[in-house]
Amino acid sequence: MTAARHPLEADLFLLLATLAAAAGWIFSKEALAGLPPLLFVGSRFLLAGVALAVFGWPQLRVLGRRGWRGALMVGALFALAMAFWISGLQHARHIGEGAFIASLGVVLVPLVGRLFFGERPPRMVWVSMPLALVGFACLSLEHGFRVEPGQWFFVAAAAVFAVLINLNGRVVHDVPALALSTVQVTTVGVLMLPLSAALETWPGAVQAPVLGWLLGSALFATTLRFFAQLHGQSLTTPSHAAVILMLEPMWTALAAAWWFGERMGALQFFGCTLIFSALVLSRWRVVRDVLRMLAGR
Repeated sequence: MTAARHPLEADLFLLLATLAAAAGWIFSKEALAGLPPLLFVGSRFLLAGVALAVFGWPQLRVLGRRGWRGALMVGALFALAMAFWISGLQHARHIGEGAFIASLGVVLVPLVGRLFFGERPPRMVWVSMPLALVGFACLSLEHGFRVEPGQWFFVAAAAVFAVLINLNGRVVHDVPALALSTVQVTTVGVLMLPLSAALETWPGAVQAPVLGWLLGSALFATTLRFFAQLHGQSLTTPSHAAVILMLEPMWTALAAAWWFGERMGALQFFGCTLIFSALVLSRWRVVRDVLRMLAGR
């Protein structure tokens, strides 16, 4: 049965993946109330890695040395991105805003490809980049011209994610998706926990609600998210999947507004709108193809 015969199933699984990712922001912020950031992210991803390994073991068993080397390399880069991300979340005063800043990684992908791999980016990149920068400036100007620490960490995470996406398409393009996800996620846990032990003071006891948020982050926002995303992507084209996955910052902002009562000022809302517009424009060919496909149904 071909992917084309499952458009609704693909959309539902990809939508579930974006919702799980958005929930991960809320779960993680709650867990940080009782766990140091590196300990939390290391525990979260090690638990998720073990869960993924149970299902990905057949692929892992036949993974060659080259595949392991590439997967571990991008896994280490993923760990760096997550270290920046969790630091940004720890300092974030507005989670919805942070989600839009972190999504800048997609906008930066063509620029990183040009700088490091000599690729010629699409013309639309030169429209999306200024929009993204103006959007970020609007977020920084909400309380006067001041870039907060959390915003810097999210920008750093976005930059590393842009490099990671480029490498994923080159270094590990022949590694099965589930095996790659398992190695990447597990690598984050393996690297973060020793670093946490060296730099952070671990709590003597962890309250049950915090453990619940940790388990939710590991099993729902990471394990289930990866399963849903991989399955959804297997049922449709990469371009169609990319459009749906771009919804994550919107769901995150809505979830933060519902759970934490966050509200955006006019300048914040305008800045997030510009960043989302840049996100769409940076993938305009993909968006255009999907819109044409939907119009032709």
